Amino acid sequence: MNSFYKITFLFALVFSVISCKKGDSPILKNTYPSSSDLDSIAANYYEEYLKLYPLEATSQGDERYNDLLPDNLSQDFIKKEIAFYNSVQNQLKSIDYNSLDNDQKVVFDVLEYTLIDKQERYAYHPEYIPFTQFDGLPLTFPMLGSGTGVQPFKTEKDYDNWLKRIEQFPVWMDSAIENFRAGIKNNVVLPKSLVVKMIPQMKAEEITTFEIEKNIFYGPIRNLPKDFKPVIANKYAKLYQDAIKNKIIPAYVKMADFLEKEYLPKARTTDGYNALPNGSNVYAYYVKSWTTTDKAPDDIHQTGLKEVERLRKEMEKVKNQVGFKGSLEEFLNHVKTDPKAMPYQTSKEVLAGFQSILDKITPKLKTMFNVTPKSPFEIRQTEKYREASASAEYIQGSADGKRPGIFYIPIPDPKKFNVTSGMESLFLHEAIPGHHYQVSLQQENTKLPKFMRFGWIGAYGEGWALYCESLGPEFGLYTDPYQKLGSLSDEMLRAVRLVIDTGIHTGQMSREEAIKYFLSNVAYDEAGATAEVERYMALPGQALSYKAGSMKIRELRDKYQKQQGKKFNLASFHDEVLSQGCLPLEVLERKMELWAKR
Repeated sequence: MNSFYKITFLFALVFSVISCKKGDSPILKNTYPSSSDLDSIAANYYEEYLKLYPLEATSQGDERYNDLLPDNLSQDFIKKEIAFYNSVQNQLKSIDYNSLDNDQKVVFDVLEYTLIDKQERYAYHPEYIPFTQFDGLPLTFPMLGSGTGVQPFKTEKDYDNWLKRIEQFPVWMDSAIENFRAGIKNNVVLPKSLVVKMIPQMKAEEITTFEIEKNIFYGPIRNLPKDFKPVIANKYAKLYQDAIKNKIIPAYVKMADFLEKEYLPKARTTDGYNALPNGSNVYAYYVKSWTTTDKAPDDIHQTGLKEVERLRKEMEKVKNQVGFKGSLEEFLNHVKTDPKAMPYQTSKEVLAGFQSILDKITPKLKTMFNVTPKSPFEIRQTEKYREASASAEYIQGSADGKRPGIFYIPIPDPKKFNVTSGMESLFLHEAIPGHHYQVSLQQENTKLPKFMRFGWIGAYGEGWALYCESLGPEFGLYTDPYQKLGSLSDEMLRAVRLVIDTGIHTGQMSREEAIKYFLSNVAYDEAGATAEVERYMALPGQALSYKAGSMKIRELRDKYQKQQGKKFNLASFHDEVLSQGCLPLEVLERKMELWAKR
C-alpha cells in the first residue's frame, strides 16, 4: 500500500500533534469515565485521538475535523500527549483481563500495545526530523489540496474547511523549521543525500508556480461543483488565488530556502541511524515497532541473506526455462528491454490486463474466503499530473462504501509497461485479496472499536498483502515465465530490504554498497534502486515489516495445516486472520492459537 496517505497517517504520531481552534485550550480535557468497561475506554480513547490527528479523521470520511491541521511540534505539547496515552493506560489497569472473552482480550492487547509503542517512540525524539524526502505533511498537502484526494470539495463548507487548513499550514512549516534546528543542536540530522532530494520537492513547479491555473492547489477551483452559483464560484476563486499566493507558495519557498542554506550544510555524510547519538537503541526501537517482534537486527539481517539466496535459485530456474545464456544479473538486465516482457500498446490494454487477473482469480476466491468485503472496488490509471513519480498503490475506500477502494496503476508509457515488474503479484498485493480485502473487512466490521477499525499496523497489513502474493500458484497465476519472474522479483525486493535496512542502520553497509547490492538482485534501474535505498534511510525499520508479517502468517498456516491435516480449512484460516483487523504479530499468534483449539 504505497500511497502517501498511508505512510503519512502511520507517521502522524511521529510528525504531528493536535491543532486547536482559537480560544480552545491545547490541553486535552480528561473526559474519560472511571469505568472498567473496555468498550468505553477504547471508544473514548479514539475520540480524543482523532482530535490529535485530524488528517486521520479526514481519511476515514469523518468530516468533523476537516478544518484542522496538526500545527504544533513543541516539547510542551508532546509531554501532554504522552500524559494522555498514560492516562488511558492507567484506565486499562481497572480491567479484569481474565474475565474478558477471547475477542475482548485481543482488543485489550492491541490497545495496550499501541499506547506503550506511542509513548516509547517519543523517547527517541522523532520530532527532530519532522519530514523527509519520502514522507510527511509537505508531501501529502498537495494531494489533499488537489481536489482529487481524500479532502472533500463538494459544498461551501468543504471549501471553507480547506481554506482554514491552508491558514494553519505556514504555522506547521515554521514549527518544522524550528524542530529541524533543534535536531541540528542535538546532532540528530538527516543525511545530505536525502536533503538534496527534499529541496527540489519544496520548489516543485506545480506547487510554487504563480500561474495559478497551473498550480496543483487550484484544482478544487478548476473543478467547482456545478451547483455553485457564479457569485460563489468567483468568491472562492479569489480566496483560493490569494491563499495560494500569500500562504502556500511562501511557506514552501521558505522551507526550500531553509533546507538549502541552513540545513544542508549541517546534514551528515553518514547513512545509517547507528551514526546518530544513541543511534543503535533508536534503530532497535524502530525495528521492534515496525516488525512488532523482539527480533534483533542481526537476526533479521541473516534471515534476509538466506531468503535472497533462496530466491536467486528460483530465478535461475526461470532464466533456464526461457533459455537465456548468461548470468542471473545479465538476465535481470535483459528482461528490462525484452519485447516479450512488454506486450502492451495502449493504457486500455494494460488496464484490461489487470482486469483479466481479477476475472481469473474470482472463482477461486470463493474457496479461499467465506467472508468478503461489501465495499466496491475499481482499477484506475493514476492521474497524469502525478503518474511520472507515482508507484502502483491502493487507496482505501470509505467505511460507508460511498467511496470505492481503488487500485491505481501509473502507465506513463504503455509500450514500456513491463510484466516482469510483477503484474500478477502486484494485483494480489495491492488489490485483491491483499489490501482491498484486509482494509475493507476491517473498516466494515462495526463490532471492532474504532481505533482498530481504522488502525494500521505495518507488519500485519503489509505482511498480509505480501502473503497474498504467495497465493499466486493456488489462484492459477504465475504460469507465464515472465509473470513468475515478476512474482519472484517482488518477493526478492522484500528480502533485499531485510538485508539493506539492517545493513545500513547498523553500519555494515554504506548507501553506495546498498544500491549495488540492490541492483545485483532486483531488476530496477539505478534511479529506482537509489530511491528505494534512500527510502530505507529515511524510514528506519519500515521496510522490514513486509517480510516479518508474511513469514509469520505463512508459518501459522503451515503449522495448522500440519496439525489439523484434512480438517484444516483454508477459508476458515483466512477469515480468522482477517476477523479483527491489524494486530501486532504476537497478538495474532495468540489469537490463532485459540482459533486452532476451537
